[in-house]
Amino acid sequence: MNIVMIEPLGISKEKINGLAETLVSNGHKFVYYDTRTQDTEELIKRAKNADIVMLANLPFRKEVIENCPNLKMISVAFTGVDHVDIAVCKERGITVCNAAGYSTNAVAELSFGLAISVIRNIVPCDNATRTEKTKDGLVGTELFNKKFGIVGTGAIGLRVAEIARAFGCELLAYSRTQKQEAIEKGVKYVDLDTLLKESDIVSLHVPLNESTKHLIDEKKLALLKPTSILINTSRGPVVDNAALAKALNEGKIAGAGIDVFETEPPIASAHPLVHTKNTVLTPHVAFATQEALYTRAQIVFDNIDKWIKGTPQNLVG
Repeated sequence: MNIVMIEPLGISKEKINGLAETLVSNGHKFVYYDTRTQDTEELIKRAKNADIVMLANLPFRKEVIENCPNLKMISVAFTGVDHVDIAVCKERGITVCNAAGYSTNAVAELSFGLAISVIRNIVPCDNATRTEKTKDGLVGTELFNKKFGIVGTGAIGLRVAEIARAFGCELLAYSRTQKQEAIEKGVKYVDLDTLLKESDIVSLHVPLNESTKHLIDEKKLALLKPTSILINTSRGPVVDNAALAKALNEGKIAGAGIDVFETEPPIASAHPLVHTKNTVLTPHVAFATQEALYTRAQIVFDNIDKWIKGTPQNLVG
């Protein structure tokens, strides 16, 4: 098999080669590109002779896939696969596997990093300290005893519930399916409108698909309390960010912590969220810890090994 990693995975080349050693020793060819590109012609050039492609979050669309006649399998180093044209893969009989679970702890932890940064005014406090100012006007609130709303109770949502409970929060959740495991963790399932109306913190943990695009739109944002904050570490288009910016600037909600946008960072300086009040922005870094990046690399190589052996795992679609 000709196996091509078309972009780096955030760990050293030595670690990548170590993970590839078993595949190479079994007679497979492994090609590694250590630069990112979104140029369609370059992506075609890199992938056109591959039987198996490994990628993280580079867009891998119809035009590229159709120019890869030998392609049989894609191992995606991400949980979400909305950047891969799954419909074309199904038409072509191409297996797609993801790296579910690699960043559960990383994403959950950053969700609280963002929440605490917002409610305790950490960024303004840092600026004040560096400019000879005091805490005046910067006294925040606590997580303890607050209602913490979790939208989506997959693995990450469940981990968020565990951490929120440790902080002493009351747990509300909205999800397509209700899980007994979540209920045992103290989660109370409610409809989305109720969650938005009652929660002090709302944290989003749903995949991006047709039913979740702009799930949090202007009407849903209007249900939030003026003292509420919104955390998004899922996918950017789950929220109507223009409507969110308007709500923030008009004081209709108290703040937001946002790690994901409509496109991958860098985001334009004119993006509406860049100019909002009480907002902490991070450049899609929730998944990216040293531990998580190595774990996902292990998973994507293991996905390939299992697929070659006829026992595929982490199948998408």
